[in-house]
Amino acid sequence: AVALAGAGRGRETKGRRSQKLLARAVMDQVEFVSMCKESDPSDSARRKFEKICAEAQERICRTIEELDGKAKFNREKYDRGEKPGGGIACVLTGGDVFEKAGVNLSVVYGEMPQEALAAANERGADRIGLKLEPGQKVPFFACGLSSVMHPKNPHCPTMHFNYRYFETEFGVWWFGGGTDITPAYLDEEDMKHFHGTYKIVCDTFDSAWYPKFKDNADKYFYIPHRGETRGLGGIFFDDFNTESAERHMDFSSMCLAAVTEAYVPIIRKHKDDAFTQQQKDWQQMRRGRYVEFNLVYDRGTIFGLKMLSSGVGRLESILMSLPENARWQYNHQPVMGTEEEKIMECFKKARDWV
Repeated sequence: AVALAGAGRGRETKGRRSQKLLARAVMDQVEFVSMCKESDPSDSARRKFEKICAEAQERICRTIEELDGKAKFNREKYDRGEKPGGGIACVLTGGDVFEKAGVNLSVVYGEMPQEALAAANERGADRIGLKLEPGQKVPFFACGLSSVMHPKNPHCPTMHFNYRYFETEFGVWWFGGGTDITPAYLDEEDMKHFHGTYKIVCDTFDSAWYPKFKDNADKYFYIPHRGETRGLGGIFFDDFNTESAERHMDFSSMCLAAVTEAYVPIIRKHKDDAFTQQQKDWQQMRRGRYVEFNLVYDRGTIFGLKMLSSGVGRLESILMSLPENARWQYNHQPVMGTEEEKIMECFKKARDWV
C-alpha cells in the first residue's frame, strides 16, 4: 500500500486501489460526437480509443476544476477544415491553484512525411515494415489525449500525461504514452505516492512493466545539454504493441484513470503552503528547463510541428504544454545544503521511489 502523508487518504491495500482504478476507468460515460470517419466501424480500435480519451478528458477536467475552485476550463472544439478528424482543447488559466492547465483530445487523419514518422516513435521511419521511396508519405490515423498542469505554488509539482494510438494504412499499429511529474522541491512521500500509484497500475497487467517504463521515463525526459532530467519521472512507453489491442487499451484506460489518483492528493497537500519570492524564482527556472526539453527534444512537439505543413497540425494545441511564465537566470547554481541543491541531485541521478 502507498499512503500520501498529510493528505488524509488513509491506507489501502494494493488490491483495493487497483480495483478502484479499474472501476474509475469504466464508470464515466460521457456524450460526445465522434470525430472519426463515418466509415470507421463502431467496434474499431480507432473509435474505442477515442471514447476512452473523451471520457477521461471530461473526468479529469471536472476534477481539476473542483480542485482549483475558481477557474473553469475553456472547452474549444475544432475541426480540420475539409480534412477528417478534429479535436477538443480544454485550457484553464488564472485559477487559484493553477496558473495554466490544458487537456487536449486530438483525432488526426493524414499523411506523415518520413521525418514526422521518425519523430513519432523510437524506431523511426522503418517502423512500418516497408521500404519507403524518397519523399513517400505514410497515410495514418492517430488519436491521443495529452495534458500539462502548471500550478502556482512552487511546492506543487507540474504534471504531464499523454496517451496515444497510431495506426498506418499499411496495417501497423502501436500505443504510446505515460504520466510524469516535475516538482521544483522534493517531498519524498509525494514521489512514493505518485510512482506507487503507477506501479499498481502496471503490476495489474505485468509486474515487469513498471521498472521498464520507469526506466524509459528517466531516459526519455533527459535534457542532454543540461546533463539533468526535466523532472522526477513516472512511466513512459512507446512503440508498444506486444499485447492485443484490447489489452493495450485497457492499460491506457487505467493509466488515465490513475491521473487524478496520483496527482490531486499531492496538490491538495501543498496548494496552501507558504512560499518566498526566491522559491517562486526557482520554480520558474525549472519551468525554463521544461520549455527547453519540450521545444528541443519532445517527440510529440517535434511531430506536431513537422505535421503543420500537411494541414493537420494545430499550433495552439502543440504548444499548449508550455507554461505562461518561465525564467532563465545566467549561470545560476543552487547553494550547497539548500532544498534546491537537494532536488538537483535527483535531477542529476535517477532514483527508485518505490
